[in-house]
Amino acid sequence: MKISPSVETQCSRIPPCCFIDSSRKFNFSDGGANSASRSCSFRQLKGRRLAISCNINESGPISQQNLQISPLSMELVPISSESHFDRVVAEAQHLDESVVVLWMASWCRKCIFLKPKLEKLAADYHPRIRFYSVDVNSVPHKLVVRAEVTKMPTIQLWRDGKKQAEVNGGHKAYLVVNEVREIIEDEISS
Repeated sequence: MKISPSVETQCSRIPPCCFIDSSRKFNFSDGGANSASRSCSFRQLKGRRLAISCNINESGPISQQNLQISPLSMELVPISSESHFDRVVAEAQHLDESVVVLWMASWCRKCIFLKPKLEKLAADYHPRIRFYSVDVNSVPHKLVVRAEVTKMPTIQLWRDGKKQAEVNGGHKAYLVVNEVREIIEDEISS
């Protein structure tokens, strides 16, 4: 089956921070009364090159304006210093946004296992909430103490320049992600 050139063109414009997961499927439609419904799945081959498979229920081109692809995963932006952390929190306060920070260590297996799951969660809340990561071994210990981080991994929600909520990631990753989702939803609804 041939894939519409507009689908290939649009897919080539996916930002480099996004990763495509082959297990996700997307539904597209032209938006008109006689619109065709399409179910497409994407998977990353090399870098940003994508393999696309589509099931088209009705013939007709997909209009490029109506085709929207949201990222499946967003890289957590690394925070490298105390001043960088202060800028991130101050900017979020100025924009009246929340920030989620993953405090982790490169030697921590649970941290390494949890990070990709949080990257998928970051895509769900993009661009309303920004997600960052801090490697506690690469920042001054003073910052770790100031943030009151005692266990790895720790996920914190910051708003108005203050820590609002915290999840310690010592248990199963899916439970941690659910807890993080709950604190985000609580913050959004309040």
